[in-house]
Amino acid sequence: MWVTAVRCLGLVLRNNGFTYRNRRTKRVLFNGKADGIVGMAMRDRVIRDEIHKDILVPANHAKIIDTREFQRLRSIQQLSTCEYVFPAANHSRFSHSLGAYHLAGQLLQSLGEAQPDLVSKDDAELIQLAALLHDIGHPPFSHLLETPDVFATYHSHEHWGRVLLASDETEVGQALVDVLGSSRRDRLFALLDGQSEHAGVPIPAFMKEIVASQLDVDRMDYMIRDQANTGAQIGGFDVARVIRALRVGEDGHFYVKSWGLPAIEAYLVTRYHMYHQVYFHKVNMLTQNYLVRMLARARYLAGHQTLELTPSLHNMLMNTSLDAKGYAALNDSHIRVALPDWAEHPDTELSHYAKRLLSRRDFHKSLRIEGLTTEMVSVVLSRLNELIERLGYSSSMDVITARISKRGYMPYEQGIMLEDGRDAADHSPLIRSLTQPQERALVFVPESVRDEIEVSVREWIKPSQSSLSQFE
Repeated sequence: MWVTAVRCLGLVLRNNGFTYRNRRTKRVLFNGKADGIVGMAMRDRVIRDEIHKDILVPANHAKIIDTREFQRLRSIQQLSTCEYVFPAANHSRFSHSLGAYHLAGQLLQSLGEAQPDLVSKDDAELIQLAALLHDIGHPPFSHLLETPDVFATYHSHEHWGRVLLASDETEVGQALVDVLGSSRRDRLFALLDGQSEHAGVPIPAFMKEIVASQLDVDRMDYMIRDQANTGAQIGGFDVARVIRALRVGEDGHFYVKSWGLPAIEAYLVTRYHMYHQVYFHKVNMLTQNYLVRMLARARYLAGHQTLELTPSLHNMLMNTSLDAKGYAALNDSHIRVALPDWAEHPDTELSHYAKRLLSRRDFHKSLRIEGLTTEMVSVVLSRLNELIERLGYSSSMDVITARISKRGYMPYEQGIMLEDGRDAADHSPLIRSLTQPQERALVFVPESVRDEIEVSVREWIKPSQSSLSQFE
């Protein structure tokens, strides 16, 4: 409810056991009673978000958000190179993490109204912080550079996230202990790891499903946010209705009220179209290849003493014992700053990729062949390389392949259950149509020879409709 703070210059909003006020408030109120003067202490805040509008953050959580490691997410692009297709798609992991945090709070509030006493105040806080911190370990350009082709010290973003959060040398690690204490921090880690208990105390399945499942707050936020920033016109879904329809069953797992099925259908259809129209867009796949190939080449040249790297890029590409502080110092800007110099570098391959990323010019074009699979590409690739060389191009630089693979909706495997105990796919023909996995291959070549190459490749793959074995 809204209450007026005595002798304060602002309003106080109490929500889910936390007290929020604007930055000018001098007192803390709880249940309408002043608990004392705040003085110079960190204050609760309201963060204005383009998607969710006001995100309310209590002071102790703001202490975590304000750490150097979390603030680093401002400089980690959510959709890696997608801005080469959708110019406004340059939003960050920072805003997405705040969005997931907010949706976790909304879901907990909805559950508290529908099923009181389901989750303790302490565990509710851990769930929100798990949503807030789930992406803190992402490398520059997000999932794209999560590869040993780039990092000399390679680990998954989940691993790096744990390293940052558990370290006593990082600001976020220290803040977590200050806010939660060691025992509750370790329970947070168990929740992030998907464990079923910690120190003998159960972690109900729904707590983990809020953070990681087919219907988690991470997916809900990134689909809404990515659609808004790319401008993709694919319908969308009503996140508030999805949240209101969720309940926890006797088995501790989430289920969806039957009246929420249309909202779940819209959610899954949105996910399907976002992958096909945005994440798997051919230019996005191409520019991702450019970036990874460029960094792999820079790593090779640095190893042969023909390219001088900045300390940050040396840590990324060459340091085989990268630590938490070194990793946390890396962000997208270190790569962007290097592009102009690399575009002028005498190494043809390095400049080849850097020039394209710097100017968005002379991009390779995909072969316009329907039904091209990775198996087909693997069979014809040697012929294609020979052809591109005869045409005066480099097979190593000018034949670029990409594999698009997406598992469909997975009923019964962390599926979405309705209140009668059956999977959503059993109720909805639309959802059943989304269960088929999708896989296809893309091949990019120079635009000037694309038509000629297409003719040859079509001829080579014709027999594949009956059998590919004769080409092996």
